[in-house]
Amino acid sequence: ECGAPEVFRRSVIKNEVEQMFLGQYQHNVDSKGRLTIPVRYREMLADGAYITQGFERNLMVMTVSAFETITHRVKQMSITDPRARLLRRLFYSSGERVDVDKAGRILIPQFLRNTAGLNGEAVVAGVGDYFEIWSPTAWADQATILEDADSNAERFIAFDITSENP
Repeated sequence: ECGAPEVFRRSVIKNEVEQMFLGQYQHNVDSKGRLTIPVRYREMLADGAYITQGFERNLMVMTVSAFETITHRVKQMSITDPRARLLRRLFYSSGERVDVDKAGRILIPQFLRNTAGLNGEAVVAGVGDYFEIWSPTAWADQATILEDADSNAERFIAFDITSENP
C-alpha cells in the first residue's frame, strides 16, 4: 500500500471501517437465552460466530475469521507457560459456536448468561473486530469509565491523532 494511490488507500480504509462492529444497542434476552443482534451486525455474522467470556464480566462475539486469527495466535503460545494455559482455558472452555437465526438472534448458553449476569436485558457494544455483550449494570460501570474526560485525554495522548487525512 505504500505506493498506492490516495484514492485506493482511502477505499481500503473505508471498507475496513464498514466491516467493523460500531455503536451500542440495548436488547432483551428472552427466557430461552436468545438475543437479537443489531441489524447492521448481521451481515458480518452470515457465516456464524463464536461467543466467549470477555475480560470484564462481559461476553465477546467474534466472526469466524476473527476467532480463527486469535486461535492461531493462542496455539503459538507455549503450554508450559501457566498464563498461556489460563488464557486457553478462559478462551476455549467458555467458547461456543453460534449462528444467527432467521429472526436475527443468537442463543447465548446459560453458563455464559450467568457469567455476564444477563437477566432479561443486555447491552451490545461494538468494539471494532468484535462486539461485546454486557448486563446493563456492568455497562453502566463501563460507561462511567468511558465518560471520564481527563482519563480519556490521557489515553489518547499516545495515539498522536491529527486532523489530517490518512
